[in-house]
Amino acid sequence: MPSLDPRLPVLVGLGAADNAAPVVDLMTDAVSAAAADAGAPGLLRHIDCIAVPQGTWSLTDPGRTVARRVGSPDARTLLCEVGVSQQEVINHALALVASGRAGTVVVAGSEARAWARDGGVDTDEEDRPPGEVLTRPPDFVAPVEIAAGIVWPPVQQYALIENALAAALHLPSERQREEIAALWARFNAVAAHNPDAAFPQRRDASDIATPGPHNRPLSFPYNRWHSSQWTVDQASALVICSAERAREAGVPTERWLFPHVALHSSEAVTLTARRHVEEWPAMEVLGRAAADHLGRPLRELRLSEVYSCFPAAVRVQQRALGLDPDGTPTLTGGMAFAGGPFNHFVLQSLGVLGTRLRAEPAEQGLLTTVSGMLSKPGLAVWSATPPAGHGEALLADMAAEGMAATEVVPVVDVPPPATTPATVASFTVTYGGDLGFDPVRTAVVANLPDGVRTAATCEDAETARLAVTEGLIGRAVSVKDTTFSL
Repeated sequence: MPSLDPRLPVLVGLGAADNAAPVVDLMTDAVSAAAADAGAPGLLRHIDCIAVPQGTWSLTDPGRTVARRVGSPDARTLLCEVGVSQQEVINHALALVASGRAGTVVVAGSEARAWARDGGVDTDEEDRPPGEVLTRPPDFVAPVEIAAGIVWPPVQQYALIENALAAALHLPSERQREEIAALWARFNAVAAHNPDAAFPQRRDASDIATPGPHNRPLSFPYNRWHSSQWTVDQASALVICSAERAREAGVPTERWLFPHVALHSSEAVTLTARRHVEEWPAMEVLGRAAADHLGRPLRELRLSEVYSCFPAAVRVQQRALGLDPDGTPTLTGGMAFAGGPFNHFVLQSLGVLGTRLRAEPAEQGLLTTVSGMLSKPGLAVWSATPPAGHGEALLADMAAEGMAATEVVPVVDVPPPATTPATVASFTVTYGGDLGFDPVRTAVVANLPDGVRTAATCEDAETARLAVTEGLIGRAVSVKDTTFSL
């Protein structure tokens, strides 16, 4: 430790809060808990920057309120837009410290959707904008995806990815659903032993796969318990500081956590633009770079938390990173069962991983990030033991490499105004009817004869039932504007 660069960034504080309270109250509690976890509450009076990923809330600058409450009213504030990878936020904090622009950076996120559902109303205490806003790429989703109505809720796009993956693996529909349910049942078993899980109730594969009153179908093949659960009251915070600041504050070295790899991509490729919807070449790029830097394949890392908003995210990442497709890459139980607070789950999962690493300092732990619809990857490897040599991590934005590795197709600027033949690349079905269990609407990503990609929907219930029972991938359809017919 004495030989480490004084400006080396170290993660020293892991904090969380889950009481029913407003967003800023939760965030403040999590930041205070992170400083207490570091064994150095005095760090809260020396915060140089506080970075907050945007949640579902519309507060002006919650970071400023938190900084003032904990004793650092002059801290710079950074609000990170939705679409900025959570790993990019962490990497920004690491870079601030490594460059000497900050000695202590707090990264904090919060959601209070359960509290709001029960009648709570957030009060905005700020009338000034944040000191800085970290923005996402302008082409985060394609205009035709918006026009066709397949962007929100995002379960539709992940279901499109899931069905494309099943087709690529030549899985019959029943086998596809069995594999998904088995994976999620394994995640649920982990959540059952996580004392902080929001939904730890045991659910076997049959419970997860079978639609019912408490597990309504969302977007074929997904039901409610396949989906990230964001109606939670959860906040998380990280305290990152320089080795020099950590020593000055008296943080015991056994609390220190070191990034070995911290990679992200700041550029996005939209779902419809990816030739192979079911693949994620940009994550493969990050995985290879990480493995090369570590000198070992990522599948050898015993501790891992792969981002788990939907099963497709996990299944695609397992294949992209060379992980065991029959494995269970979670320590929390995943976003369906541990809780999936919008846009800051990575902070929560890093808290769990960090605690495990402190107990097993010889281990390295993998943490991944998904932004958008498998649009922008993030990947980190942490340890309680510093990297060999002088402790430098592989810290990089690999946007150029990720974009270069992704095979793309042109996407329509304007959907075809006249009826045009097309071939379905992937599909999903959403539900309605009196009880919400009837297939009613089908969405497709389709290839036009000139190789251009489009997206369209069909409101015909018979088409939706056919899609659920027989599938549509490879089928010829007719597209006009953003609608299609068989």
